[in-house]
Amino acid sequence: MTKLKVAMAQIAPVWFDRVATLDKVNRYILQAAEQQCELVTFGEALVPGYPFWIERTDGARFNCERQKNIQAEYSVQAVQIERGDLDGICQTARLNNIAVYLGIIERPKDRTGHSLYCSLVYINQQGIIQSVHRKLMPTYEERLSWATGDGHGLVTHALGNFTLGGLNCWENWMPLARAALYAQGEDLHIASWPGNHSNTFDLTPVIAKEGRSFVISVCGLMRPRDVATKMPELQSLLTSEQPFFANGGSCIANPDGSWLIEPQVDCEDLFVAELDHQQVRKERQNFDSAGHYSRPDVTRLEVNRERQSTVKFID
Repeated sequence: MTKLKVAMAQIAPVWFDRVATLDKVNRYILQAAEQQCELVTFGEALVPGYPFWIERTDGARFNCERQKNIQAEYSVQAVQIERGDLDGICQTARLNNIAVYLGIIERPKDRTGHSLYCSLVYINQQGIIQSVHRKLMPTYEERLSWATGDGHGLVTHALGNFTLGGLNCWENWMPLARAALYAQGEDLHIASWPGNHSNTFDLTPVIAKEGRSFVISVCGLMRPRDVATKMPELQSLLTSEQPFFANGGSCIANPDGSWLIEPQVDCEDLFVAELDHQQVRKERQNFDSAGHYSRPDVTRLEVNRERQSTVKFID
């Protein structure tokens, strides 16, 4: 059995509402399972949503009461894995024998329980969280909301004949982060994005051809009407003239860089495809960046996968 059936859930969050967004994620996992998918993927920071407000509400103003209020509520709605926030998702994965890649805003207890991290979570078909990858470097204005992550989540996972790995958004532009996954045998790469065709159209085929891997670029979606109306600080976003803050762009590239599913825009939907591992083996015949085409005696990468902390207790 060389084939794997996968799904991309291109959906909008119930912005600033963790519980409602997780319910929506759960429904899409069930839809993917009904179509006999073995893996379903979701966009970056989907739960409880990407911080679209920052560039639209003078987010860089220091010590601003408005920004403090927004960030405080964002923190309340963030996911705390230790509290069991993802238990329902894990149960659905287990009961339906389906693996899940999910983008969350994480508020981890091991980093005070107040700072936020953009994390990509992998849950296996047994419903067990296998990795939580905290984004290495938030992009541009994201640094006003998210903290920097570490290399702990730079790991791969076996699913059928495939070896899966994933990165958040512009981490996919980082050649050394990609190389760390290639070296672990990755041949199905999950690139998780908040959305936008401009992010996925150029890069997805490049990663596919470089890694000789399938690449799933899964995106979120966000419209002005999706703005959380319960927060007065965000009301101005409802009147935006932009039809989309993020218009999707989910797509899948084959290991030769051709499209299996071209970028899908301006719609919420579940996109399903079947991947054949035989295509990976064929493309690796002439290029394998961490295998026969590598020169570890000349160039090598060192990766620190230790979970970072400000303190080490010795009792």
